[in-house]
Amino acid sequence: MSSMTISLPEALKSFVDEQVSQRGYGTSSEYVCELIRKDQDRQRLRGLLLEGATSAPEGPADEHYFEALRNRVHNGQA
Repeated sequence: MSSMTISLPEALKSFVDEQVSQRGYGTSSEYVCELIRKDQDRQRLRGLLLEGATSAPEGPADEHYFEALRNRVHNGQA
């Protein structure tokens, strides 16, 4: 694993230290890694939402559509 040094103003360092102790993280690195992972997830989701918003509709979102979607999720294909 690579290392990185980050400088923070005292107020942010105190906030990170507080989050580490209150939320059960072992180290500040674990907390920062979790924040980065969540940001990556948000960026991925944003990309998927934008892709979906700009794509052409495939058909009506009716009862049959949602039944097929449930089947896909149930069968691990989603």
